[in-house]
Amino acid sequence: MSKVTVLGGCGAVGSIATQVLASSGVFSEITVADIDIEKATELVMSLGGSNVSAVEVDAENPQSIRSAIAGSSVVLNCVGPFYKYGPIIMKAVIESKINYVDVCDDFDATEELLGMDEEAKKAGISALIGMGSSPGIANVLVRFCADSLLEQVESVDIYHAHGGEKIEGQAVVKHRIHSMKMDIPMFLDGKFTTVGLFEDSGRAMEEETEFRDVGTYNVYAYPHPETITLPKYLKGVKRVTNLGLVLPPAYAELIKGMVRLGVTGEAPVEVQGHKVVPLEFAVAFILSQRDRLTKEAGLKEPMGCLKIVVKGYKNGDKNTYVFSMSSRGQGMGEGTGVPAALGAILMATGKIKQKGVCPPEGCVNPMDVVELAQTKVSVGGKTGFPIVIEHIDKNGKLEKLDLLS
Repeated sequence: MSKVTVLGGCGAVGSIATQVLASSGVFSEITVADIDIEKATELVMSLGGSNVSAVEVDAENPQSIRSAIAGSSVVLNCVGPFYKYGPIIMKAVIESKINYVDVCDDFDATEELLGMDEEAKKAGISALIGMGSSPGIANVLVRFCADSLLEQVESVDIYHAHGGEKIEGQAVVKHRIHSMKMDIPMFLDGKFTTVGLFEDSGRAMEEETEFRDVGTYNVYAYPHPETITLPKYLKGVKRVTNLGLVLPPAYAELIKGMVRLGVTGEAPVEVQGHKVVPLEFAVAFILSQRDRLTKEAGLKEPMGCLKIVVKGYKNGDKNTYVFSMSSRGQGMGEGTGVPAALGAILMATGKIKQKGVCPPEGCVNPMDVVELAQTKVSVGGKTGFPIVIEHIDKNGKLEKLDLLS
């Protein structure tokens, strides 16, 4: 039995992770650490366990972080946006010599965190980064495919769509804006490259994709870190891409439009005698329109789908495997928070043995995740992961597979 501290533990993702951890029976003590101590305390009271407590933390203050995580066996970091807070928190955790798990989905932050590998090894700790949905479960399923189903992986295309959550925080919108403004990494024709969302290179990546139980949508290039980590673990792979969409499409287009117009800078501008940061205005405006656009689209409940298409060869024959994780009534919080909690449980129970900083495909046994999901996950009365696996053989014949068979 051990103590886990969930940083950002009462946010959309952190609160789900905290619920899973509290119901798992793995931890003797769970601390919900958040800058909003009142909200953290409310969550703790709702869980009703004597082993769950709340503490205030400032993710920009290393000393505050070190104080909040003191005595922990595992730190689960759900504080976003990761391009801002990830490196600060990771450094404080390494200095405290505590094992670490996060849900980092910013590729630039991922590169910086991977750059702390030697520091983590010297501290004797294990750090599992990007253990959410995408990245996270996506990486784990690709590794399963490479280890158990194919002799050679040729391509990996990751797609995701989600929306309709009851709330959406500023950090999520800032992450999306940040993602749209940068050069987006892709692995094409066996080489690392980048595309621009609003440039010809980015537009060439867009495609219409069918998502199980969710619908068919046009998806666009996303700078998630699978495209920079998976090629390092898949020898001979020629293509790794990540494309996604936030629902409803009109909401995604609003965010893209604000970025395209350039109303997302961080340098203050004067407006009628007041200093205004364009980014803060853009985020506030986007969020003010979210409910209207969601209602107009008829999106009445959270929904989401992660789809991974892996192509390759076995016995010289071309094979395709399509993994789909879809849900209605559950959105980003569950899709990211549940895998994050499982990562923390794996860390606490000694299943993550590698020291240093690793993405999921580098240190997580896929079957460990699947088995845990069947026994330790209970959110809204639902257990396990709703994974559908389809195999398409060299003749185009399709069959469904059971991950546990």
